Formats: sequence, C-alpha cells, structure tokens
Amino acid sequence: MTTGREAPGVSTVMHVRCPDRLPEDVYRQVLELLAELSPVVQALPPAAALVDLKGALRYHGADARRLGEVLRVRALSRLGVDVRVGVGPSITVAATASAQIPAPGGVLAVAPDDVAGWLGQLPVDALHGIGPRQAVVLREYGIHYVGLLASVPPGTIQRLLGGRAGRMAADRARGIDPRPVVPRALPATTTVRHAFDRHTLDGADVRAALLELVIRLGQLLRRREQAARAVTLTLTFAGNGRWEKTRRLVEPSAHDDDLRLLAYQLMDATGLQRGRLTALTLRGEDLIDAGQVARQISLDGAREARLVAEAAIDRVRDKFGPEVIGPAAVFRRAS
Repeated sequence: MTTGREAPGVSTVMHVRCPDRLPEDVYRQVLELLAELSPVVQALPPAAALVDLKGALRYHGADARRLGEVLRVRALSRLGVDVRVGVGPSITVAATASAQIPAPGGVLAVAPDDVAGWLGQLPVDALHGIGPRQAVVLREYGIHYVGLLASVPPGTIQRLLGGRAGRMAADRARGIDPRPVVPRALPATTTVRHAFDRHTLDGADVRAALLELVIRLGQLLRRREQAARAVTLTLTFAGNGRWEKTRRLVEPSAHDDDLRLLAYQLMDATGLQRGRLTALTLRGEDLIDAGQVARQISLDGAREARLVAEAAIDRVRDKFGPEVIGPAAVFRRAS
C-alpha cells in the first residue's frame, strides 16, 4: 500500500529503523543521510529516527515512497546497512508501518485515505504505542484487532487502560496523532579504544588498559573544552561477543578522577572472571561545553591539589607529547 501524491496540508512522516546493535558512529552516518532528504530529523537512539517530509517532497519532486527507496539504496551502498522505512501521515502510522517490514529492510508507505483500513487489520499489539501489558488487557476483553479498538467508544478504552493511556490508544487506533517531528540531533560523544595484541585474561593488564583510556578520554574532553554527563564502557570478547553498560556522572566532568571512578565501577559491574578480551572502548556521552559546568568551591584539599596537578600535566603533554607522563599503572606493560 503506497502513497502517491500527498494531499496539500497533510503531514508526511518517515520512521526509519536501523538494525539492532548498530555501532553509534554508523547510526550517526544514517542520521546524516536522513538530513540529506529533510532538515527536520529527530534522532530516536539507539537505532531509529523520524523525518518530516512535508517540505522535502516539493523540494525533491518525488513522492514519499520514492524518498524511502532512495534512503535505503544510499544506506546500503554507502554504509552497508539495510533499513526499514515506514511512511504515513502521522508518527503512529509511520512507526507502525516500519515495524511491519520483515528484516533486513524495505519500504512501506500508507496513504492518508488508506490508514483506517490498513490499521484495522493489524493485531492490537502491532499498533505503535501499545505495550505488552495493555495488549493483554485489551485481548482479555475481546479486543484483538486495531479496527475493533477504533470502534469501541473512547470512554470504554479509558476505563480499561486508564485515562491518558486510554485516550492515546483510542486516538492512535483511528490514526490520530498530532505530535510533530521535533528536530533533535544525537547528543555529542567522543570515543577512545584499546585493542589487545592477543586475547587477554590478566585482570591487571585490563585495568591498566582501562586507566589508559580514562586518561586519553579526559585529555580529549579538556582539549575540546567539553564535559561528559555519562560514560559508556564496551568490552569486546573473543568471538565478537560484546558487553556494554552506561552510567551517568553525578555532575558533568572532564576530570580524570571522576572518569576513572565511574569507569572502574562499570568494569566491576561486568563481574568479569575468565572472559577473553580483545578490546575495550570508553565513550564520553551527552557532552556539553565545559563553560556550562558549575564550578563549586570544594573543601577537599586533596582533590583541589589533584586538579592543579592535572592542569600542569596537560601542559607538559601539550609540549612534549601525550606519552611522556602518566600514572605508573599505565606503563606496567613496558616493565
């Protein structure tokens, strides 16, 4: 079911689903491809996005399905990534459509005049915004399809699912979703990585490599005059297995002390025993300008002394190179 010519005044929304576990750098490149189609792109991390095509259709002189096909070809040819593209007159319809496309990819566009008939045949749990628990409640009362959900009085749905949730479910079953696509870029990040020469089991070597990443990440952030609100640690194992976890800092920071504490907490959370590691990745997430971080007077003299030393060490590294000075544990592999 495809759209042809979009009626004047009718919104056209594209919902894009990328493969699961897509690396962040590749996801960012997909977002850049979307920006080539329309300036109104809303990132939905970790692997989806919305695009408002209303103005883009006139600019490109193509219908929505055609733009979806162009996006898919570009993603495959440039990035080696297949995507599932749903198009409809609202976020709900577009997101429901993209979820109906079988992997690895494809394009499904639903015309405004076809929304009621197309949604009506779907099971209630296929409607975007209906969670598993809500679907169970609806099925218990004999409401198995979206068409039946749309035919039930909204007041009845509100009594079953609750006031706000019931109103939203009743509206979305009818294709009503006034939410706009709000331009939102993926928060800035910066990443450092360490690859081991061979499969590593030694906990001391792993801890030394992690500390090295902390130092490099802190240097990058301070050089760019940025601070991280969160840190993500990714462990890559032999056989390409991965473990990843994110934790937020109490306050945004670019200081080695704060980054090291959080990185060690993340490593401890892995419960790592005999895993054969091939690489570590540390990523500063949700970056902000350092000038936005409030500087509070500290009564901790030891911390203040470390911050003064950190600034001095940065000046030494800037002048003589990043490898000339650092924690002794980082250099244990050379001993």
